[in-house]
Amino acid sequence: MDEQPRAVAAPTLRTRANEALRRRHNWEQLAKFCVVGASGYIVNLGVYALLLNWANLHYRLAATGSFLVAVTNNYTWNRVWTFRHQRGHMGYQGLRFLIVSLVVYGANLGLLTALVELGLGKIVSQAIAVVLVTPLNFLGNKLWSFRGKR
Repeated sequence: MDEQPRAVAAPTLRTRANEALRRRHNWEQLAKFCVVGASGYIVNLGVYALLLNWANLHYRLAATGSFLVAVTNNYTWNRVWTFRHQRGHMGYQGLRFLIVSLVVYGANLGLLTALVELGLGKIVSQAIAVVLVTPLNFLGNKLWSFRGKR
């Protein structure tokens, strides 16, 4: 009796996630991403506070200005340091980074607006919103913007 060859099943998402969690490189990238993110966080809140208080802009407009400055800071540092071994075409990665950042910015703006309307201070609301969207930002950039060649 001839045996039929068995098809090899593709690894499940859970298997792939477990393998990824065991790789030291991924944890190092996450740490670097957090350092870059911390610098972006400081830049974002500093520019936000300046635009809000010094330039007297509406908080959503101030959030937009601080987003533009922080996203430039974060892209530069993530490209040259965090994901330096995964550099692809600067334009393609930049466009992907911008798309991920715009999605994250939309989530940030929604959270910011909700928190301000709940009565929290505008700077505290921005600080909380930025922290809450950070995991989405990391995943989008790791898995899409700076993913390695397949």
